[in-house]
Amino acid sequence: MNRLKLVVVDDHPVVRDGLRAMLGTQPDFEVVGEAASGAEALAVVAAAEPDVVLTDLRMPDPSGAELIRLLRARFAAARVLVLTTHDTDSDVLPAIEAGAIGYLLKDTPREELFRAVRAAVRDESVLSPPVAAKLLSRIRPAPANTELSAREREIVGLVARGRTNREVAADLHISVATVKTHLLHVYAKLGVPDRAAAVAAAYDRGLLDPR
Repeated sequence: MNRLKLVVVDDHPVVRDGLRAMLGTQPDFEVVGEAASGAEALAVVAAAEPDVVLTDLRMPDPSGAELIRLLRARFAAARVLVLTTHDTDSDVLPAIEAGAIGYLLKDTPREELFRAVRAAVRDESVLSPPVAAKLLSRIRPAPANTELSAREREIVGLVARGRTNREVAADLHISVATVKTHLLHVYAKLGVPDRAAAVAAAYDRGLLDPR
């Protein structure tokens, strides 16, 4: 079995120990490193080359969105999954814009955390429900009859064909962050919470050709 390599970043030793033990219960996970600060995280990720970095936001420098930006710039293959107690606008929005593939709160049930790690490797965004609601609330509500833009329809069409965010970005020569932004607008316009519901709603409204 090819196990997913994980690095845990948190400045609290008890949290790191708990996550290492929890993640170690999964046969397809391997925690290959841990770090207590942003600087340490950059060094550990460089050495361990993980598939997923699970990181808190507020730690010794660099932290938060700056750490995520550095991780994404230096280690493009590593997906950054935020796991934190903080869900304010000043935390959530910069983290997503910096390139985090997902944003979970520390009260997330363990099975959801496991699913989120596996989804991150497939380049699928995973957000805790309060975080998803907060992001959608920042998008100006659109009238119910608002149509998707040509680009939004193009992206939903690719998602309907099973393409990941990263694959959509490559196909359209745009960034993964831009794909995520378009999808958030699609969710708001269609009144749906996720990718699967967006595809279903697009078919129902005749926005996609069922053929």
